[in-house]
Amino acid sequence: MMFVILFSSLFASASLTSAAAVDAGSVAQRLRTELAPHLSRHDLISTEAPPRWSSFNAPHPAVVVNVETESDVAITVKYCTSKDIPFLAQNGGSGWATTFDLGPNGVLVNLARLNQVTFNADKTQATIGGGSNISNTIAHSYAAGALIETGNCNCAGTLGAILGGGYGNLMGLYGFGVDNILSLRVVTADGQLRDVTASSYPDLFWGLRGAGPNLGIVTSAVVKSYPATEKDMEAWTGSLVFSPDKLEEVVQAIQDLELQSDMNIFMYFISGGLPANEPAIVTTPFLYKGNVTSGRAAFASLYAIGPETDNTAVIPYNQWNAGGDAFCSFGGRKPSYGAGFQNMVPKTWRETWNEYVEFQKKPTAENSVVLLEAYSLTKARSVDPNSASFPYRNVNFNAVAIPWYNDTSLDSEAQSFGNAARDLWRATDGLAQTSTYINFAHGDEDLQVVYGSSLSKLQSIKHHYDPKDQFRQWFNIN
Repeated sequence: MMFVILFSSLFASASLTSAAAVDAGSVAQRLRTELAPHLSRHDLISTEAPPRWSSFNAPHPAVVVNVETESDVAITVKYCTSKDIPFLAQNGGSGWATTFDLGPNGVLVNLARLNQVTFNADKTQATIGGGSNISNTIAHSYAAGALIETGNCNCAGTLGAILGGGYGNLMGLYGFGVDNILSLRVVTADGQLRDVTASSYPDLFWGLRGAGPNLGIVTSAVVKSYPATEKDMEAWTGSLVFSPDKLEEVVQAIQDLELQSDMNIFMYFISGGLPANEPAIVTTPFLYKGNVTSGRAAFASLYAIGPETDNTAVIPYNQWNAGGDAFCSFGGRKPSYGAGFQNMVPKTWRETWNEYVEFQKKPTAENSVVLLEAYSLTKARSVDPNSASFPYRNVNFNAVAIPWYNDTSLDSEAQSFGNAARDLWRATDGLAQTSTYINFAHGDEDLQVVYGSSLSKLQSIKHHYDPKDQFRQWFNIN
């Protein structure tokens, strides 16, 4: 009842004026006067934006609402929609698309404080707050003695990664992240907080699992979790470093690997480190519950090539993603270009390497990265492809080129490198239609490229739940 009263007093005020008439400098004061009294605390309005992973085309909000409760999210959304103020929800701040546009008066809804992770009594279900990043989620899961299918980048938002589809180390066993969602708490464009399940809102439940940010703000989700002993929370993984002349052999070995349900592999083009920052080829094989003997056997074809360095070891669940923590450095310009494809073509990857080497040696660009991900997909493909809006269970590989630099004068060259890499992958993608995983997309793709055959149905759901297109910041499907 109190929630309704707050809404009533907030939106009946005759003193409110159009956001368009207010300059950015006065937006914060306006929200402190009109919105803050109705939030759970009066001091949640700020002008200091939380950091983002990439500064390239990053959103620049005039005001940040550091929500503490899901009711704060609902009240903020209702306020912004009633005043036609653009807004964006942020969790990890890792989204790199060029589609963000908050204008001069936009509001960022910072979900960081909604970071609780709890488990039911038998640890078969976990409730994850909309502000929990992957590191936080795994830390709680490890402490509880359970496994959750999450993404592989510790600083990314757990639910943001899952709602896009949700690749991760355990997907060979448990499927995509979207396959593990049981229910969602969602604030829709009308400011209502809804419990969304397959039975309560079947169309919305379908759409959120693949295009979530277009349909609402997820304040929490209940997902499947898997009780685990200490030995169940171990994997054999780490890095194998190869000299550049071995690239074609490495690519062919990855193509020929028969990835079992407990396996995955990544390949990186990265800096070899100081002082020279020479480009290096690194693979990170992963074998769940593996050891030195079984790991070397599972990835024997890579070992046969002769890595220069072997840093593999048996490590616990809470450290599986640690090898990628260097990529969690926030700031810097990181426009990113992704593509999906069916086959690893050695010639394509040699040409990609040449493009990478040329850009990586430019001043401030030494940390640029090319990333390839390959997973066992048998379990994921056993799920009905129409069960969620995520469209690309048929894609074997995903790659992304990340020009990473500080000098803005390199923007044009970074774009040329990113486009060149993406064009090379697409030219030999072996797909009937160009496809890009939404969490790897740049922002210039046609909507059909990121939403595939789900687009038409998603647009219908969008029209029903967000007819005024309030959620328009992330590959807008309107």
